[in-house]
Amino acid sequence: MMDINEKRLLDLFKKLVETDSPSCAERLVCDMIKNEFEKLNIPVIEDNAGEYINGNAGNLYAYIDGDLSLPPLLFSAHMDTVEPSENKKCIMDEDGKIHSDGTTVLGSDDFAGVAAIIEAIKTVKENNFTHRPVEILFSVSEENYCKGVAQFDFSKIKSKEAYVFDLSGKVGTAAYAAPTILSFRADIYGKASHAGFAPEKGVHSIKIAAEAVSKINCGKIDDETTVNIGTIVGGTATNIVPDKCTLTGEIRSYSDEKAVNEYRNIEKVIKEAAEKSGASADVSFVKSIVAYETDLNSETVKRFESACNTLGFEPVLERSFGGSDNNVMALKGINGIVVATAMNECHTLNEWTTAPELKNASKLALSLMLSAI
Repeated sequence: MMDINEKRLLDLFKKLVETDSPSCAERLVCDMIKNEFEKLNIPVIEDNAGEYINGNAGNLYAYIDGDLSLPPLLFSAHMDTVEPSENKKCIMDEDGKIHSDGTTVLGSDDFAGVAAIIEAIKTVKENNFTHRPVEILFSVSEENYCKGVAQFDFSKIKSKEAYVFDLSGKVGTAAYAAPTILSFRADIYGKASHAGFAPEKGVHSIKIAAEAVSKINCGKIDDETTVNIGTIVGGTATNIVPDKCTLTGEIRSYSDEKAVNEYRNIEKVIKEAAEKSGASADVSFVKSIVAYETDLNSETVKRFESACNTLGFEPVLERSFGGSDNNVMALKGINGIVVATAMNECHTLNEWTTAPELKNASKLALSLMLSAI
């Protein structure tokens, strides 16, 4: 297999990273990527997802016909980064480590994935490699619970299998399962009164919230499920019995049914605590993404393992407790796994990657594109 052009890969990675691209503001990077495809004479389509998520750019899609009479494979990554991300610097040390200047994230999440996929395509094209049909989907606003890809018209997608290049850790690792992520909110309505002159006339919403929280199991509920109360806000002054308190939380579970059941239990606890004290409570939830699990005996996994073995990478399959665009794709009937691209300490100012591992990520993308199985 022809080797990846490391300098070209790193140049593209640096250019992407040093372009501001926060969620819902990916315009500059989107145009940069479109230009990369135009130079390769590959038609690329930008959808109107930005209009629906209050963003300034849409998802990018491209189809590259292949020489092998095989079903196409979908390769995906996302174009947004978490904050703080303004004026990111891509610093490349002599030992190959790549990091920011410490005031922002690096942005290898997920420009490592974007750069790896694009460089693999360039390598295919310049060497006229025989390859299978390939589809590319670069999404916007993935960090906002995959809001961008949720707007994509999946009737355009021909692939039944996907490789989402968006996992932290060593190249050769992939996630075959991810959880449902469910966020909930409870507004508890008590009754205000003067805390000094007539406290007995009030209904203390914060106290009710505290009682409810004391009865809610937080942390690891079982091997598949976690619960967290993240915020609790209420009251207006120290001399007023608070008439409203709002608490928010999150549930994650590899079982969608468990996540919903856990929410129902929490809803019951909060409402019972409110009613007991003569208050009321409005409790609601938003299911950001839905759990999936890809069969370890599927062709998607076997092809990944074969590519890793060919390249000398140890294939490691694990469950992730974070979400990705693959959660949305699974709901659309696409059998996918999330592939590690050598990004480390993501969502922190210490985020880093290395030049050799970026090259390995691109090698893996190339090997999958050339796969005859």
